[in-house]
Amino acid sequence: MKQKRWKKWLFIIGLIVVALNLRPAITSVGPIIQDIRSDTGVSNGVAGMLTTVPLLAFAILSPFAPKWGRKLGNERAIWVGLWILGVGIVIRPFASISFLFIGTVLVGAGVAIINVLLPGIVKRRFPAKIGLMTGVYSMSMGLAASLGSGLSVPMSQQLHLGWENGLRFWVIIVIIGLLVWLPQLSKGTTSSHLLKESSTVKSSLWRSKLAWQVTLFMGLQSLLFYCMISWLPEILSSRGTDLITAGWLVAGMQLIGLPATLLAPALADRLSNQKGIVYVIGLCSFIGIGILFIDVQSIWLLGLSVLMMGVAFGASISMALTFISLRTRTAEQAANLSGMAQSIGYLLAASGPFMLGFLYDWFVSWDVALLVLLAASIAMLIIGVGAGQAKYVLDEENEKKTVSGI
Repeated sequence: MKQKRWKKWLFIIGLIVVALNLRPAITSVGPIIQDIRSDTGVSNGVAGMLTTVPLLAFAILSPFAPKWGRKLGNERAIWVGLWILGVGIVIRPFASISFLFIGTVLVGAGVAIINVLLPGIVKRRFPAKIGLMTGVYSMSMGLAASLGSGLSVPMSQQLHLGWENGLRFWVIIVIIGLLVWLPQLSKGTTSSHLLKESSTVKSSLWRSKLAWQVTLFMGLQSLLFYCMISWLPEILSSRGTDLITAGWLVAGMQLIGLPATLLAPALADRLSNQKGIVYVIGLCSFIGIGILFIDVQSIWLLGLSVLMMGVAFGASISMALTFISLRTRTAEQAANLSGMAQSIGYLLAASGPFMLGFLYDWFVSWDVALLVLLAASIAMLIIGVGAGQAKYVLDEENEKKTVSGI
């Protein structure tokens, strides 16, 4: 019994450390994007691609991750994902635009594999505590994301590491993750076990309205989060805030969201549906972004904006991941829905940072970009209410067959 408990805690520690690797390699870019742009000579739109490219990698590779998980075992596939992420972090800051984007692609590829497979692993290992465990690893992910934003400028400027070594610093956590995850490599679910489930699961998901609602909620909350991670320092700077303060405000936004990241999925486990949680998320997002739409001069208004966005983004990412598990009956269904949601969802999200950079270049103002984000907040609320229904994705297919007499 003690040995079994020890193995469970060893897995939880590994889960937390792996989750710590999923955001800082991306969130560390936004606060130093001016330095990168200055050294490389790229435009705002192209600079925005440094955050967009990982999301495109998420979108392209996510549908394949469940297959790799079945072939290698989910736990082994995650270990491979960490290696890919580490290589990307190391080569990305070399003095070449080609290496900058190749490394960024590898960062996105490594994170994509891990992103997709974690919900299925959590559902298989903790079927009675899905919300709690999703909250735990989502909170770890958010904590690391905030550190990526907050430490980026101090490391590159105050510690004189330069933006190159400031980005490369995060490989240290990858190395720790590779070591801590080693005990899980013998636990990988084999393909022979997973392939016993219906081969029609994946195709049926694409015909499910509920699966699309989960997918679009994932995409819209990701679009909002990555747009703000990429451009909030620039938006605040245009309002007269210095870059170091702006970087820490972005970090603060994510730190403020950590309690919501843990609380929302834990609360979701106890509710018959999650519509009320979605209403709170949508309202907080709308208010937080709406405050930025006015010319913020008051530090108190700015603090309220950061508070509202922090709660909204913290709760929304963990709820998006929780929906993947709550709206499916098995770990295999969860892995396939995760692949769909993160593929289409991040494809939608990938347009965000590039779109905002383009809109700013075109209008020389952030107002139009912020209006677009307000509209996205409303859409996230409406679609999220649908995703919060107490249903399972493939039950719709069975209901149709029953009604048609099949």
